Parts: sequence; C-alpha cells; structure tokens
Amino acid sequence: MANYEMIVLDLDGTLTNQEKKITPRTKEALMKAQEKGKIVVLASGRPTAGVEPLAKELELSRFGSYILSFNGGMITNCKTGEAVFSSVLPFSSNERIIELAEEHRVDLLTYQGREILTNNEQCPYGKLESQINHLPLRETDLRTALTGPVPKFIMLDDGDYLAMVEPRVKAALGRDYSVYRSEPFFLEIMPKGIDKAKSLGRLLEKLGMKREQMIACGDGYNDLTMIQYAGLGVAMDNAVLPVKKAANYITASNNEDGVALVVEKFLL
Repeated sequence: MANYEMIVLDLDGTLTNQEKKITPRTKEALMKAQEKGKIVVLASGRPTAGVEPLAKELELSRFGSYILSFNGGMITNCKTGEAVFSSVLPFSSNERIIELAEEHRVDLLTYQGREILTNNEQCPYGKLESQINHLPLRETDLRTALTGPVPKFIMLDDGDYLAMVEPRVKAALGRDYSVYRSEPFFLEIMPKGIDKAKSLGRLLEKLGMKREQMIACGDGYNDLTMIQYAGLGVAMDNAVLPVKKAANYITASNNEDGVALVVEKFLL
C-alpha cells in the first residue's frame, strides 16, 4: 500500500453529514491521523472564515494542517495563520461583474473581511451561503462597498435560469475567468486557472511532497480535478457520477462515516 501522508477533504457532502456536522467517528479518525503526523487539508469553495469553525474543531492549528478556501484561491497554514498562496480577481473586473448581474437580473454576493456582501439580503440562496459559513450577510451597494479586489463573486438564482445565464457570462468575461456552477443556484466567478488540484500542487511543492502521497475525498463537480490529481482519489457514495467515475476508490456516504472509513483503511 502506498505511503499516504496527506488527506484532502471537501466539506459539504464529504467531511460533514447532512446536518453539516462532523460525526464523532470521523473526528476521532482524523485526530488520530494528525497525531501520527498526517496532514489534513480542508478544501472548500467556502471563504477562509467559513472553514475556520471546522478547522478549529479538528485542531488543525495544533497540528500545522491547512485550509484551502475559495476552491483553491487561497491556502492558509493553520499554525501560523499565513497565506501560503492567494489569488484574487482584478479590481477592475468588479464593475463588469456587477453590470452582468444587473443585466441578467440575478442576485450577487462576494466576501470582504468576515462579512458576505450582497445586493439583496432577502435572496434565499444568499441566506443559505450565510448560514453555511456562519458569516453575516449584509445588503449594500457593491460598487461603493468594495474597496479592493475580491477572491470571487457568486451569482444567485434558480438553477434552470442560471443554466441559461452561465454561457452568456462565460462569453462576456472571456478566457481570463473561471465561471462554473458549484450548486445549481450558485454561479461562481473566479480567476482563471484556480481549482483545487492546481492549488494542491503548489502546496505539495512547498512541503516537498509528491501527489502519490495524497488522498483526496469529495462528492461534487468542483472536487473532480483534485480526485483525478491525487495519488488516491476517493468519491463519496453520494458523489455525482463524473466524480465516481474518476475515483480510484468509492467509500460510504457522508452520512455513513465515509471519510472515517478512508482514514482508518489508508492512514491508520
């Protein structure tokens, strides 16, 4: 069996169950792995502040593990608090993205400090993002509130409508942007070339490790690249079909301690 030294975990639908909680068995397995010197990376589309409660629960700062936030837009060393890597949208693009949201009549949100800023705090999908990340949602005029570059924007609307908007936004913004739906109702706009796999490659290089030493677990489309890239790509039983097809191994669902089973089998 390969000598795995790192496990990378998507959060929603992977590390956490349907109640957005880490089960006792999964927590115990991850604590044991870290005590053995294994590195845990929490890899999410969430902002860094939205991942921190789970990082705290798993004591990542004590063990020197990492948070990969904004789908790879930022990697933070939990022990030192320093950003190992960071990529943001050019400040000049803020106006264009706000215009596109107005043109297509969709709601829009982004992140600044420990807040989620939006043009409509009544949007149910914005409320959901606020709830998931435990961050306050504040309605404001985004044009004046955004004083610098941001890691990403999310356009919000019903899935069927966003499916029509997505190709138009892609065409309007061009090749320097990554535009994709992380959920049917979330259309994410990020800098080009940012994904979980590319950022994990940077982290491995910094740590002097090979991808063969890495396990990556996920369930959604934004986990596909890291599952293809890892030495052992693991799909949850609740994963979307392309992720299952790309995986080397399929574990139990996020409600049945799928992550704990992987840790126990391959790391402990």
